[in-house]
Amino acid sequence: MNILEIQGLVKRYGNHLALDGINLQVPSGSVFGLLGPNGAGKTTLLRIINSILVSDSGSVTIDGNPASLDITSKILGYMPEERGLYPKMRVDEQIMYFGKLKGAEIDALRHTMQEYMDIFNIAEQDRHRKVEELSKGNQQKVQIIATLVHEPKLIILDEPFSGFDPINGQLLQSLIERLREKGSTIILSSHNMSAIEEMCTHIALINKGRLLLSGELEEIKEKHRNGCLILCTANPLNLPLAMDSGLIETITPYTGYVRRKAHAYAIMPRQGVNNNDILNAVSIQASIVAFEELLPSLSELFISYTRSATPTHNA
Repeated sequence: MNILEIQGLVKRYGNHLALDGINLQVPSGSVFGLLGPNGAGKTTLLRIINSILVSDSGSVTIDGNPASLDITSKILGYMPEERGLYPKMRVDEQIMYFGKLKGAEIDALRHTMQEYMDIFNIAEQDRHRKVEELSKGNQQKVQIIATLVHEPKLIILDEPFSGFDPINGQLLQSLIERLREKGSTIILSSHNMSAIEEMCTHIALINKGRLLLSGELEEIKEKHRNGCLILCTANPLNLPLAMDSGLIETITPYTGYVRRKAHAYAIMPRQGVNNNDILNAVSIQASIVAFEELLPSLSELFISYTRSATPTHNA
């Protein structure tokens, strides 16, 4: 079941076509990455989903209902890239204020606020300070808590890693996984490709207002596989000797393998060659540390599709 369905969404600003017939489905319980270069139309799309903007044509359905301010208020939590905190308001008062605007009960808000403040390690004294007195990272934490405090079913976080060091970034990743386990659906819009690749089950890539790619992340990677293998050995290989086996089309040093100290090589096998035969041939030269097929990274897919800007069907 899809918690969010978008059909034929079009939005123009004067002569500029910001969204050009976007069709998109977000499965319930997924962590969904919304990707695209600056100016791709992501913010416009998110604002229409949140009923902040009205589309020129098309439809948005959330949890089986046409999107409206009433529906988004109850079901959705949205953190925009442009933060919306009141700098002179106390942290705890501010979080409670946003939660009450969403219609949540005060006792439930207090409990949830406390839970999230503990998760983000916000000190007791900071909870009673004005927002403007906090560091940028702590302000970001408050913004996220204010987005989540009413426990929305659908959560949209636009550039949530902004201002976070690696430790707090890991806290956020753990929280997102926890939210998913509790049944929430999370949409992430971010340029942090490594985090998106690690967390997201599904992605969509848009550019110049058009959907270029969408679907389950692992299926997309499988669809774009080219048969290249990564071989890691404990000691260097004699590449001409490896080629003499007649099993390999090309073999070159590979610098993208960073999980452990090893000598890594990218291998393109000859058509019809069994991978076990390659392993047997190479093992004569060196002890094998790892052997796997190389699937394209999310960054590689992003660069490839945004350069070509050729729309495709769902994976």
